[in-house]
Amino acid sequence: MQMLSGPLSPEIWLRDVFSAKQVLTGGIIRRKTRDIERYVGREAFESEVRRRGFQAVENAGHIIVFCNQERIRCIV
Repeated sequence: MQMLSGPLSPEIWLRDVFSAKQVLTGGIIRRKTRDIERYVGREAFESEVRRRGFQAVENAGHIIVFCNQERIRCIV
């Protein structure tokens, strides 16, 4: 998918996403995969998740980022 140019640069979009209260308190954030691809690109997003030591999963068009370094355990 092609990134859109607009009022938000990829850097600003990433900064805004990763400055959310949930990120700062070790919670989770969820973003639509198409929005990630549209605003910043999947590769850049995954690089930022990795750089922060976080983990992410994808399901049904959403990416969920666990904003901590705890182990993820699939229950069911």
